[in-house]
Amino acid sequence: METAPLVLDLADARPPTLGTGRLVCIDGPGGSGKTTLAAALAEARPGSAVVHMDDLYDGWSGLLDVRGQLDEILLPLARGEAGSYRRYDWDERRYAETVVVAPTPLLVLEGVASGVRSHAHLATVTVWVSAPADLRLRRGLERDGAALRDQWHEWMRAEEVLFAREGVAARADVVVDGTGITPPWVRRP
Repeated sequence: METAPLVLDLADARPPTLGTGRLVCIDGPGGSGKTTLAAALAEARPGSAVVHMDDLYDGWSGLLDVRGQLDEILLPLARGEAGSYRRYDWDERRYAETVVVAPTPLLVLEGVASGVRSHAHLATVTVWVSAPADLRLRRGLERDGAALRDQWHEWMRAEEVLFAREGVAARADVVVDGTGITPPWVRRP
């Protein structure tokens, strides 16, 4: 079965967690294929919204502290109100404009740390996407440029700390092989 329909069917079978809307968190290490899955979910479900965690981090060193940004998005949505966040501008290396996230039937939160424990009670479905480290690094450098190799290595170390602390892989409802070799599977229907 394709991953997007599997995730959407599971989300539809569960009660809303963000007011009248549902939240799908797509977590896993950088370069594993999370953004591709988020795009497939948005395409399969017109009217859904996608928030990329890359827009929330305070640069390369901001991975371990995104709780405040998630609070500003998710807690109002859980009350049926619009949430918001400050978008990080990677070129300018600072936060830029405030982005409003209106209540929606489906919000896809995509990126490393989207499935943190502090907001797990708001997730309708948590998806874990993984791939081998060498493939992820290659994908990241192809996207971001070889000049960022050192930042990528630091990021990957920070991910290890985060994932050990948060245990997202063990709590995920759906597990996805970012190489596409193994079909996705549901841990908890």
